[in-house]
Amino acid sequence: MKQKSVMTWVMTAAAVVGGLASCGIDMPKETKTSYETMTVKKQDIEVPVKFSAKMKGQADVTITPQVSGQLLKICVTEGQRVQKGQTLFVIDSRNAQLNLEAAQANLQAALAQENSAKLEYESNKNLFEKKIVSQYMLDNSENSYKQAKASVAQARASVNNAKVNLGFCTITAPVTGLIGEIPVRTGDQVSPGSQLTMVSGNTQMDAEFSVAESLVEEMVSAGTKATDKVKILASLPDVTFVMKNGTEYMYKGRVSSLTGMVNATTGTISAKATFPNPEGQLVSGIQGTVVLPYAEKDVIVIPQTAVVKLQSKQQVYKVKADSTATAVEVKTEDIGNGKDFVITSGLNVGDKIITVGANNVQEGQKVLFPAEPEKK
Repeated sequence: MKQKSVMTWVMTAAAVVGGLASCGIDMPKETKTSYETMTVKKQDIEVPVKFSAKMKGQADVTITPQVSGQLLKICVTEGQRVQKGQTLFVIDSRNAQLNLEAAQANLQAALAQENSAKLEYESNKNLFEKKIVSQYMLDNSENSYKQAKASVAQARASVNNAKVNLGFCTITAPVTGLIGEIPVRTGDQVSPGSQLTMVSGNTQMDAEFSVAESLVEEMVSAGTKATDKVKILASLPDVTFVMKNGTEYMYKGRVSSLTGMVNATTGTISAKATFPNPEGQLVSGIQGTVVLPYAEKDVIVIPQTAVVKLQSKQQVYKVKADSTATAVEVKTEDIGNGKDFVITSGLNVGDKIITVGANNVQEGQKVLFPAEPEKK
């Protein structure tokens, strides 16, 4: 009974469709859609070449005391911006002051001794001219006078040294910049060699990175000698610095240093790019990426959507003369814009390839169809 009902419904539906067709009503037709394609050609592009980099202030200075003593005062805080000559630390200066006073007293004694020796020498000189004293006495008094003058010079040097040591008890910033970590506390006993902090001179910052030797050779002007760093640096374009969070630093930089010596292990050359830092946004130690725009000429560029990845291989579907697709293996270079690849092998100028829908194509499938003529 149920089977008879189903058959009746099918026959009724068929009759309805036949009736609609006989009434001249157009039924939906199956249309063949074409895949999107492009013809391969060469063009010039700008490729962003990226290097991992670490920032460092051009004038990073480690602050260490020149004299021993108790740290009486810390005048700055970590991360504080300071000006050149600003007081950072104060060391107990009482011993240095006493040493200065003692040196000054020794100088006064040496001056008095010099004056006495001078008077004796001049007296003996007059007496010698009158033939009252011997040559021996004259020479002896002259030597005593010279020795006294040497003692005065030595005492003056001691005074100057004591003044310098007294000045070392007040430690000032050698450059304008930011204060780093301060590992000491007030009351600590410090001595030469103890690190108090680091001042990062951050008005100009250097991003340190490594460049492949082969890339430098490609970028320099034709005929430039490898030893001519000035021309090499001048030939490189402005660079940008991208922080770890993806933010691009607002100011452009210039490659300012190439060591010229290749690391035998990595085959790279150490480089620096200098960036202005007027707002102090860059600090020593931060890591990011230096992006160097590199112009590539006469290269084949295709959309990434045209490339199908199969395990370790990459392939593109090329459209043959009979409109069927055939897979060809290609090698690509990512140019970093998220949309395109440079083809280094596998395609030639004039080849027609599928750019949209490549993942759904099968070998030998017809992918292009002639357009239907328009109805009049």
